[in-house]
Amino acid sequence: MEAELPENSTYLVYDGDCPVCSAYVRVTRLRDSVGNVEVINARDGGVVVEKIVAEGLDLDEGMVLWYAGRFYHGADCIHMMALLSSPSGVFNRINAAVFRSPTVARRLYPVMRFGRNLLLRMLGRSPLELQRH
Repeated sequence: MEAELPENSTYLVYDGDCPVCSAYVRVTRLRDSVGNVEVINARDGGVVVEKIVAEGLDLDEGMVLWYAGRFYHGADCIHMMALLSSPSGVFNRINAAVFRSPTVARRLYPVMRFGRNLLLRMLGRSPLELQRH
């Protein structure tokens, strides 16, 4: 039987080889409002990444937030982060204003994902391809 993730834990899993993803995770002040958040580079693997893959969530299609016993993936992740993040700082206020709407998050996230994929190709970095192993 596979291990369950603790409902009271918060994990944010992203692609550490993507400079934009890394910067986004760094500047979003999720810890200020949620408390302890374990930030995980998907390329490092581990139990949380394995659980995400087992759930059928593709980390090449979006980052994942585990919060309050539930996975949020891609646009839902960005939306939830906007709702949860501290309002301190200009970036976080803009992020919250843009992505607090689930409709806006769903419409903009594919553009963001395309930019990530293009940037990775330009930098000569491979996709995660975790689903294919």
